[in-house]
Amino acid sequence: MSVDALNAVCPYYTMYPLDFPLAVLKRHGKPGEWVIDPFCGRGTTNFAARLLGMPSVGVDSSPVAAALAKAKLVYASPGHVVASARAILNAAKEPADVPSGRFWKLAYHRKTLVELCHLREELLKDCTSPTRVLLRAIVLGALHGPRPKGKPSYFSNQSPRTFAPKPNYAVKFWTERNLRPDAVDVLSIIKARAERYLAEPPPDVEGMVQLADSRDADTFSNVPKASWVVTSPPYYGMRTYLPDQWLRLWFLGGPDYVEYRQPEAQLEHTGAMHFSAEMARVWTNVAKRAASDARLIIRFGGIHDRDAEPMDVLRNSLADTGWVMKTARRVPDADTGRRQVRQFQAAPKKSIAEYDAYCRLA
Repeated sequence: MSVDALNAVCPYYTMYPLDFPLAVLKRHGKPGEWVIDPFCGRGTTNFAARLLGMPSVGVDSSPVAAALAKAKLVYASPGHVVASARAILNAAKEPADVPSGRFWKLAYHRKTLVELCHLREELLKDCTSPTRVLLRAIVLGALHGPRPKGKPSYFSNQSPRTFAPKPNYAVKFWTERNLRPDAVDVLSIIKARAERYLAEPPPDVEGMVQLADSRDADTFSNVPKASWVVTSPPYYGMRTYLPDQWLRLWFLGGPDYVEYRQPEAQLEHTGAMHFSAEMARVWTNVAKRAASDARLIIRFGGIHDRDAEPMDVLRNSLADTGWVMKTARRVPDADTGRRQVRQFQAAPKKSIAEYDAYCRLA
């Protein structure tokens, strides 16, 4: 297995490829230089920095994102992770809270669901050690996904692996196709994944991840001066990050139903200019924690139900923040490899062009 295997521990619907931050930092960065990602998502920038010996800080307002990003900065052996899972499952009594209802009955075999609840309760009590941080990420990655023809690699009935199926649609989908959940071996799946993702340890590099709001200046108060800010903020109008991850949010202590209310920690999408102003607060905050020769690289695009030009939104967000855009390059076709939506529902629309914007401090 490759040293970068850990980056794939849990897929994320809006993730960008490791090649993006890795190429940027490898080309111009130096070991020891600090990297900030104020919208770190599942920690791809942080992991790229780790591979290159660069310490990093990641910030995200999503509990799922923060949990996955934290796993990208620690290490434990596959054996320790499996032993931790085995100890939890062997010592567990009947879990206090097992979700019920048509969705849960069809999503997981009863035995599988009970074991997932055991793991959930114990990791909610204590998830501070590297071993448990990695166990949590491995479970999150296996929580839902496609049913293979061979050995099971996910805990759920047929599902997308990058986003959680919505209950009503999923029940209809499974019922019409007479799909019933299999009784899978939870520990075997954890073992296989631990051996896949943790076989070769990445470099031991300093790093930190905060579950926080990047618009708040205090979020960066203890962050070292950074030479690089590499990030991809939410695209204007994209507000479904948390509902799309509702099953993983449940495992992290959230409700056992989809919650569509937008948290205060997320950027507001009430208008293009307002959204730009929200992002501007973030760019201003990271500029204050950036070295004089720091660079800011942003991957940004748009979605179909907003008519604002993405690059106009981005340019407006950079005004009066201390950053000046020097150049922008179009990203190659973002539609390649988009099989996740197609396997569970209608084919997605062709994606809107994405750009990489390269900025320096004024």
